[in-house]
Amino acid sequence: MHFLKIFAVVLLATCALAKEEDVLDLMDHDFDSRLAEHDTALVMFYAPWCGHCKRLKPEYAKAAEDLIRNDPPVALVKVDCTEGGKETCNKNSVSGYPTLKIFRNGEFSQDYNGPREANGIVKYMKAQVGPASKELKSVADLEKFLAAEKESVVVGFFEKESDLKTAFLQLANKLREKVQFAHSSFAAVLEKQGTTDGVVLFRPAHLKNKFEDASVTYSGKADSADLNEWVTKNFYGLAGVRKGDNQREFKNPLVVVYYGVDYVKNPKGTNYWRNRVLKVAKNFEGKVNFAISPSDEFTHELNEFGIEFAQADKPRVAARDANDKKYVLREEFSVEALESFVNDLLEGNLEAYIKSEPIPESQDGPVVVAVAKNFDDVVTNNGKDTLIEFYAPWCGHCKKLAPTFDELAEKLKDEDVSIVKMDATANDVTGPFDVRGFPTLYWAPKDKKSSPVRYEGGREVDDFVKYIAKEATNELKGWDRSGNPKDVKTEL
Repeated sequence: MHFLKIFAVVLLATCALAKEEDVLDLMDHDFDSRLAEHDTALVMFYAPWCGHCKRLKPEYAKAAEDLIRNDPPVALVKVDCTEGGKETCNKNSVSGYPTLKIFRNGEFSQDYNGPREANGIVKYMKAQVGPASKELKSVADLEKFLAAEKESVVVGFFEKESDLKTAFLQLANKLREKVQFAHSSFAAVLEKQGTTDGVVLFRPAHLKNKFEDASVTYSGKADSADLNEWVTKNFYGLAGVRKGDNQREFKNPLVVVYYGVDYVKNPKGTNYWRNRVLKVAKNFEGKVNFAISPSDEFTHELNEFGIEFAQADKPRVAARDANDKKYVLREEFSVEALESFVNDLLEGNLEAYIKSEPIPESQDGPVVVAVAKNFDDVVTNNGKDTLIEFYAPWCGHCKKLAPTFDELAEKLKDEDVSIVKMDATANDVTGPFDVRGFPTLYWAPKDKKSSPVRYEGGREVDDFVKYIAKEATNELKGWDRSGNPKDVKTEL
């Protein structure tokens, strides 16, 4: 038994190392020489203790496995800035971890600003090498190109120069970081496809189904804008695979079905549920967008819909309408239940889901407490200019701001101004308020609640008072427009 335990540990360690075997580990003494061997390389400068680095490393390794086999190949490199790579990191102005940079023939080319998931890294880096559209010189090239891609690809077939070819190449250059393009003018390829001036979108083999064609041929004008619209409309098909790196490309109204989506470990099971989604999606084509998403990758999003997902559960369904309101299918998943849910969504028969804390029984403190359920009452329709803080209970800056906010609210208690706070981790933030960090503060004038302004000023009481005195719809009683206290005469 002891031997088996040791063997298991060694085996696990070997597997863990094997996952990173395609990532080059370079140090000061070999960075310049080894990097110069590669036409294109992505370098991750990291520190072993960095949490973001630890999360990125497995995604980086997965991407390396794909990119090292790309034509042309892309090298993925890592440099430990705390040990053997200190000098290299200093030379490349690394000030935070992880820092990613693109190098060409050993020379710095540009900072990497792409996704941090494996699929996104692969797509972004493929776009950095070679032309925007890959030339296919044989039928074998076409078949190899189609077989290698894990997402839809767009291929142009052109016997000679044409307006369509010009539009195609323009679009390829514009979308090179999002979509894989290829083209051919070779007779055998054109003959196989049966066109001499056309563009075809091919869907990946693993998404083949009986509800939609495996390829779609463009029939619009020879115009890059029209071609772009066609690619956007057809790229993900009736029910695309929505993941972290592409989630923003799925537009509302959107119905998402969450389950164990995994085309590597369980393609049959993944398609079993997707086919049921497709059966419904086919009936609503052009009215609602559909997607499937891996539940383990979207746990946070499921929580935003109040859904606790267990691995053994049937798929769970959540939706957003055109106004970004949220809805949840409460029944057990079935084709019939999904179809009824989408019909009710389109007809406005569903009650929107609102993530909210209970409405406070009293407002005893100087700062008004907003929750999602009372937001309209205490912010939108309160008839006052409003300064609102969106905070997180664990946020250190928010905790530091709390006594200042209390003091400010106490100072302004007799003014036509409301000081409000809301826990944005426990309540939905809706409307025009864009919260991406904590604390986020907005100034919402009473007559312009639909156009609040993000507050970027100082965080001391006097800073807030001066700002509010200047911006208030009506001049404050106690301060002039410059934020100076007004003289108060005492009657004898």
